[in-house]
Amino acid sequence: MSVKRYMISGGGTGGHIYPAIAIAEELKDRHPEAEFLFVGAKDKMEMTKVPEAGFKIEGLWISGIQRKLSLSNLMFPFKLMSSMVKARKLIKKFKPDIVIGTGGFASGPLLKMASILKIPTLIQEQNAYAGITNKWLAKEAHSICVAYAGMEQFFPKEKVVLTGNPIRKDLLEVRSKKEAGLRHFQLDSNKKTLLIVGGSLGSQRINELIASQLSLFEAENLQVLWQCGKLYYDRYAALETDSVRVLKYISKMDLAYAVADVILSRAGAGAVSELSLVGKPVVFIPSPNVAEDHQTKNAKSIEDQDAAIMLREKDLDEKFESVFKNLIKDIELQKKLSKNILTLAKPMATKTIADEVERVEKEVR
Repeated sequence: MSVKRYMISGGGTGGHIYPAIAIAEELKDRHPEAEFLFVGAKDKMEMTKVPEAGFKIEGLWISGIQRKLSLSNLMFPFKLMSSMVKARKLIKKFKPDIVIGTGGFASGPLLKMASILKIPTLIQEQNAYAGITNKWLAKEAHSICVAYAGMEQFFPKEKVVLTGNPIRKDLLEVRSKKEAGLRHFQLDSNKKTLLIVGGSLGSQRINELIASQLSLFEAENLQVLWQCGKLYYDRYAALETDSVRVLKYISKMDLAYAVADVILSRAGAGAVSELSLVGKPVVFIPSPNVAEDHQTKNAKSIEDQDAAIMLREKDLDEKFESVFKNLIKDIELQKKLSKNILTLAKPMATKTIADEVERVEKEVR
């Protein structure tokens, strides 16, 4: 029996990387002898996060198109050509049975070249509004796994499979990890914990908000677990106290979710899927600086089901304090949000996507 060979690409942000890793881990559980090769964008976070998860990765010279005229945009055609050539070499050498893309710059040239070489492809779209790379790849993909209903507006209907977003295994059960989390982060078991997650790279606007509201959190007797991002750590590290933990990055997200009583988060697709599974009261502050404002669409879809609170950045100065105080004081509201967001969770998403990978692999090959 031949060894299975999977080629996977997804990166730029944790929202693309962690779904890719989750799919790989599920396939590895099913096929321990299988070989895996990830393909990412050089100098992006996948080049460190994927090896940390135990998988090999190759980098392409590729980046996205900027919204304004820049040297990077002028270089894009050359980067794309270079990446297509390298992708071809990698595919020819690795000889994958199937190529899987979870979005991000590098998945574009890799999956496009796989299609040219008649290798089966599967793409996974995390957001309620499809990304430009996945839309570009959709016509030739054999299957498109999505997290939201109604994605036929972006993709061929016959290829769409509603699966949910892949979730890391360590997040499937967090409630039993609270004591371990309190020890890990050195938190007080007698205080409630506010967790702030500004996305894998951090958020300037959320960091500014938290810095300005520390006195409010202290007045409410809350302790704060604050992932500010490596770009902002030097600016906010001095604000750390016994009740405020300031971290560049949280690698043990299962423990962070376990200790949290209330969570303030961006609304990237990965975060929304994880938080649905975790089932804690959430205030989403979507980034307005992403393609097609997809974070606002993600958060709105949850808020519309009374499963979270959404605050737009432009409303933070006016509304944050009153909305947050109301949430902290209203235990019934906290319970309602927790209960409702749990109903949106898709804990079997990773397994369902792996099933679809195997179906495509079997049918096409």
